[in-house]
Amino acid sequence: MDTKAIFFPALAMAALTCIVWLRMFHVRIGQMRRDRIHPQAVATSAQAITRLTESTAADNFRNLFELPVLFYLALCVAAFNGFTDALTLTLAWAFVAMRIAHSYIQCTYNKVMHRFFAYAAGGLMLWLLWIRLAVGLFCA
Repeated sequence: MDTKAIFFPALAMAALTCIVWLRMFHVRIGQMRRDRIHPQAVATSAQAITRLTESTAADNFRNLFELPVLFYLALCVAAFNGFTDALTLTLAWAFVAMRIAHSYIQCTYNKVMHRFFAYAAGGLMLWLLWIRLAVGLFCA
């Protein structure tokens, strides 16, 4: 299987992160204009918490630097060790799909239990991916 294919899910995650970043930018600038918040009034996170009330996109953006960090590392481990088989790719794409669902839910209607199920399913895909890599590393 083509080794480069393992990095397509990483490109998809980078695209998702960029989309959420643009959404966060749009929402924050919109609120700052609408509520006439001077940029200096939100110079620190403590100040921002008290003034910027529309935080779902920002919350999601931060979340895209938590579990996905382990995802990016897993893809590198897979590529460097030749674990680019159908199972690895399926788990990687499943993780991406769940992160897209999680981001969509959090950045739109933000129903906590829907978001939780997408998050948990994505986490499960990530841990299965790491188990697959561990088996490959220890049994090779």
